[in-house]
Amino acid sequence: MSNAPVNNGRRRFLTAATSVVGGVGVVGVAVPFIGSWNPSARAKAAGAPVEINVSKIEPGQLIRAEWRGKPVYVVRRTEEIIAGLSTHDGQLKDPQSEVPQQPDYAKNEYRSIKPEFLVALGVCTHLGCAPTHHKGDFDQHVDGVKDGFFCPCHGSKFDMAGRVFQSVPAPTNLMIPEHSFPTEDTLLIGVAGGEA
Repeated sequence: MSNAPVNNGRRRFLTAATSVVGGVGVVGVAVPFIGSWNPSARAKAAGAPVEINVSKIEPGQLIRAEWRGKPVYVVRRTEEIIAGLSTHDGQLKDPQSEVPQQPDYAKNEYRSIKPEFLVALGVCTHLGCAPTHHKGDFDQHVDGVKDGFFCPCHGSKFDMAGRVFQSVPAPTNLMIPEHSFPTEDTLLIGVAGGEA
């Protein structure tokens, strides 16, 4: 040991400098670590709302969009299709949509905000296959119903409101995602709301 006098100023400086360098090191490690908890840009995009210009959809036409990795069917129903929705309620498992497969604002006979548009996940509720849209020839699957969705995997059938018919493997109606119409011509899938 040395008998030299202790320089308290130097000791305080070294203690403060070491503390500052240590603090900067902790922040340098913590920032990327905490940043890694945030979802990636790809994950954010997968769950992001999808915007569709519905003014370009012709009456009777179906378009497909992808939302959260699942297909979404958007159909512009004709007046004839809308009028025909109530004619086959007796053939449906859940005509009043009692099983919660849709947001509350879509719990109506059309299962949508606007009667003219059906917005449904294109995923069969039986085993997750993709039902095909039959326009004008659905009566080969269900007597008296001209338009609907048929799942070729196991034969499930859905009407143009996404309601499931009786005596098929699918247990429930097609899912209706959260959606809104921020403007007259814009459909936003993934955001709850109403119409413009």
